[in-house]
Amino acid sequence: MSIHSSLKTSAGGKGSRSVWTRIERLAVLKKEGRWSEGESVLGLPKVRTKFKLKTKKQLKAEAAAARETGTPEAKKS
Repeated sequence: MSIHSSLKTSAGGKGSRSVWTRIERLAVLKKEGRWSEGESVLGLPKVRTKFKLKTKKQLKAEAAAARETGTPEAKKS
């Protein structure tokens, strides 16, 4: 028996999470030096969870600019 089309989930709902667990937030804050062992875990500051990724078009433009200037990064690719 198959699943009715109205009951299937779409891939659009599988985006990035907008909320982190306390452990994930503590790891980021510790890495940034904004929290250390022994401090209270209550009232933690907000932590940015979503980062804007560069598109293929932007990466190509940066690679072309690097080739023009002759930086070593352009020679790797």
